Amino acid sequence: MSHVVGIIGGSGVYSIPGVEIQRTENIITPFGNPSAEISFGKLHGLELAFIPRHGKGHRYTPSEVPYAANIYALKSAGVDTLISFNAVGSLREEIEPRHFVVPDQLFDRTKGIRRDTFMGGGVVGHVSFGDPYCQNLRGLLVKAVKKAGAVVHDGGTMVVMEGPAFSSRAESEFYRAQNWDIIGMTTLPEAKLAREAGMCYGTLAMSTDYDCWHQSEENVTVEMVMEVVQDNVIMAGKVLSEALLLLMKSKRQPCSCKSPMGIMTSPDASLDVLLSKLQVILKR
Repeated sequence: MSHVVGIIGGSGVYSIPGVEIQRTENIITPFGNPSAEISFGKLHGLELAFIPRHGKGHRYTPSEVPYAANIYALKSAGVDTLISFNAVGSLREEIEPRHFVVPDQLFDRTKGIRRDTFMGGGVVGHVSFGDPYCQNLRGLLVKAVKKAGAVVHDGGTMVVMEGPAFSSRAESEFYRAQNWDIIGMTTLPEAKLAREAGMCYGTLAMSTDYDCWHQSEENVTVEMVMEVVQDNVIMAGKVLSEALLLLMKSKRQPCSCKSPMGIMTSPDASLDVLLSKLQVILKR
């Protein structure tokens, strides 16, 4: 495969485990500056482009992450397959800390203050989001976690909240009552922007805690989360290695992730300058 595989690191994942960085590039976008420079390296013959979601030194809250700039920069770098790492809380007894989940659905509980589209300002377009994740990539990630020797839960709904505070107990119980499985703060709007950019997007969610619903467990704290994250990061490197091996050997299968964006604005009504900045996103 000649395409570039993008990696977005979440809490605790600030570099690509096991990968020697060959170069870095600061890509300026029409949507502002990305979280950090993009680091490029190779593993198993595949070119990788990595960006830490929260910036170097974990500088950005979930609400402050420049999601649109990150996705635009990665797309500019040739990324068409994107793997995200996310530390999440578990809403299910069977999803224990240190388990991995490869979710297949999302529910948005953010507050609308994050830019969640490249559209606007004179250009209107729509994209299908019924299945937020690339089904082909999801299946590959499940296999990769199993080959790495970790426990994986295939499928599940991730509810995405604003943060940065963790849930109240009442909120946590509400989410459980909806039969949702895990909770995080950063997968949206990232997944929506990746779909608009025509990327195959998949999430490796690393369970760090039981949120605050579990009566026999302590309320979640940063210290608790980071202790488990350190263990998860070691396993994340093994999972990524297995995933890239599978990607290298697999044949590209058709998927709906790259379906054309449905642009509603007529060509004579849109400004050339707006369309030009969207060409990186709209090309398939």
